[in-house]
Amino acid sequence: MSNYQIKNLEEYFQVYKKSISHPETFWEEIAEEHFLWRKKWNNVLSYDFSTPEFKWFDGAKLNISENCIDRHLLTKGNQTAIIFEPNNPEEAPLHITYKELYKRVNKMANVLKSMGIRKGDRVCIYLPMIPELSVALLACARIGAIHSVVFAGFSATALATRINDSDCKLLITSDGGYRGNKTIDLKEIVDEALHECNSVENVLVVKRTCQPIQMKEGRDTWLQPLLEQASADCEPEIMDAEDPLFILYTSGSTGKPKGMVHSTAGYMVYTAYTFKNIFQYQTGDIYWCTADIGWITGHSYIVYGPLANGATTLMFEGVPSYPDYSRFWQIIEKYKVTQFYTAPTAIRALAKENLEFVNQYDLTSLKILGSVGEPINEEAWHWYNENIGRKNCPIVDTWWQTETGGIMISPIPFVTPTIPTFATLPLPGIQPALMNEKGHELKGNQVDGMLCIKFPWPSIARTIWGDHKRYKETYFSAFDGKYFTGDGAYRDSVGYYRITGRVDDIIIVSGHNLGTAPIEDAINEHPAVAESAIVGFPHEIKGFALYGFVLLKETGETRIQDNLRKEINQLISDRIGPIAKLDKIQFTSGLPKTRSGKIMRRILRKVACNEIENLGDISTLLNPECVQEIIQNKL
Repeated sequence: MSNYQIKNLEEYFQVYKKSISHPETFWEEIAEEHFLWRKKWNNVLSYDFSTPEFKWFDGAKLNISENCIDRHLLTKGNQTAIIFEPNNPEEAPLHITYKELYKRVNKMANVLKSMGIRKGDRVCIYLPMIPELSVALLACARIGAIHSVVFAGFSATALATRINDSDCKLLITSDGGYRGNKTIDLKEIVDEALHECNSVENVLVVKRTCQPIQMKEGRDTWLQPLLEQASADCEPEIMDAEDPLFILYTSGSTGKPKGMVHSTAGYMVYTAYTFKNIFQYQTGDIYWCTADIGWITGHSYIVYGPLANGATTLMFEGVPSYPDYSRFWQIIEKYKVTQFYTAPTAIRALAKENLEFVNQYDLTSLKILGSVGEPINEEAWHWYNENIGRKNCPIVDTWWQTETGGIMISPIPFVTPTIPTFATLPLPGIQPALMNEKGHELKGNQVDGMLCIKFPWPSIARTIWGDHKRYKETYFSAFDGKYFTGDGAYRDSVGYYRITGRVDDIIIVSGHNLGTAPIEDAINEHPAVAESAIVGFPHEIKGFALYGFVLLKETGETRIQDNLRKEINQLISDRIGPIAKLDKIQFTSGLPKTRSGKIMRRILRKVACNEIENLGDISTLLNPECVQEIIQNKL
C-alpha cells in the first residue's frame, strides 16, 4: 500500500486512519520517500495552538526549487514542464522543458542576486500570466528570497499597500499585459503605486506588449538583456524547513489584507501530496489549472504542486471568452488536456452560452474535472458533468483556503463516490470538527456547524506577516486548540462534508439560522437566473430579513419583474421553506466580485442596510462599476 497515491476507497480509509492515529509517522514517510533533503529533520512536528506556533520537519535543510526542477533533470529533462498558451490564439505557444526551466530559473536567480537580493529579502511580483511569472517564483525560492505575488489586475493602491506591508526591496513587472481584447498598462500602475513606496530599490521590467512606457533612471531596468548576460548556473540556497517561502495576501474582503506566510518544507510536502492524489497525475498527462498565479490556487496547483511531481502544467494568459466562448474547450482539444481545474464562476458563465461552443471540440482526453474557489452549485455541477466530462470524468469539488496552503476536503477521483455540491471527505492528515456557538464539538452525522481543523497539517500558514497577534485572533481565538476556518459546513449521514458558506453569511431570521448558500442555490435553479447573492438587513419584526441581488441570464428579460419575484420566492419556499423567502429582490446587471470570483457580500450588506457612505476600497474589484448601479436601484 502506497501512502502517496491512493487508488481505492478501502485504501483511503486505511491511509486516513493511519494519518490520524500516527500523523508524525505518516508525514515522515511521505517526506522521506518522495523529496530531496540536504539534511534530515530533528523533529517531524511540534505545535502549540495557544501561541499559535507550528513547526514541521524542524531542523531539515532543503531547497524547493531543487525539488521542483533539479531532481527531475536526469529522468525528465526533455519532458515539458510548462506549456504557455498566449492570450492571442494566433501567437505561438511555448513548451518549456525541465532542462530549459532549470536554465531560465538560474538566470533569473542570478539577475536577482545582481540586484542585491539576498536570502530573506522580499520581492514583489506583479506580472500577467506569462512564463516569467512562474520563473520568478522559482528564482526567488532558489536564492531564499521571499516572493509576494500581487495579482496583475489589482489597482495601484492595492499594490502599494501590499508592497509597503512586507517592505519589498525589488519589484518585477512588465510593460503591459493582455486580457482578452484589452491591453492593461501594468507599468503605469506600478509607477503610480511606487509614489507611495520607499522600500523598492529596483524594478525589473519584462517586455510583453511593447507599448511605450516611462522608465525611471536608476530604478527601472529591462529584464531581457540582464537574462542574456546572466550565468545559467546558480547553486540553490540551502533553506531551513521553517524558513518563509512566500507571502500571499488574501483579498481582504474585510479590512486590511492579510499577508499569509507559508513556510518551505511543510508547504512543499503537502501541495505535492495533494496534487498527486486529487488529480491522480500519471506520467504523460497534461494538467491545466485555469487560475491566476496571483492566487493561492496558482501557487499550489500551477507551480509548486505539479512541478514537485515532475508534471506538465499548462499556463494560460487569456480569458475563457476570447476570442469567443469556446476558448477553454479549444485549448483542451489542442493539448489533449487530461485534468482540468477551474472555478464555478467560470463554469456558470460558460454554461450561459450556446452549447455549440463546447460541442465543436473533442474533449475525450479529459479524465478528471476540478472545481475551486467557492462551493459549486448543483446546476453548474450537472452542466460541467454532462457537457464537459460527458459523465465520464469525476468532479473534484475542492475546499481549501489561502491560509491552508493546499486542498483540505475533496473527493479523490475514481476513489470517493461524488455527490453534487459536497466536498465529500477530508484528505489524509486533515481532522475536521464541526462546532456550535457554545464552543462544543458536534459529534455524529447529519449536523451543521462551524468548520474547524483540530490538528495541524504541514502547509498551514505560519503567521500573518508582521502581525502574529492578528493571526491568533483571526484563526485561533474562537475555539480553543483548533484552527477556525470561518466557514460553516454540514456533515451528512455518511460523513460527507458540504461547505455552506462563510459563517458571517449565516443570517438569523425569526430565530432561524439560514445559510445563504442553499437559498442562492434554489434561486439559481430558476431558468431565468444566472447568479444571485443574499444578505441580511434589519427588520423590525424578524430581527433580520433577506435581501436578494439577482442577475438574470437575459438582460432584456421580458417577464414582468413582480412575477419573477413571486416565482423565485416560490422556488425558495419549495426547496427550503417559507421562512427563507426574500423580503426584497433587486435585479441587477452585475454583482461586485473580487478578482478571484468571490462575491463581495460585505458591499451588498452595506447597500441593503443603507450604509453606503463607508463601502471601503472598491478599486480592487473585478467590476467596481456595478456598485453604483446597485446603489441607484436599491429597493
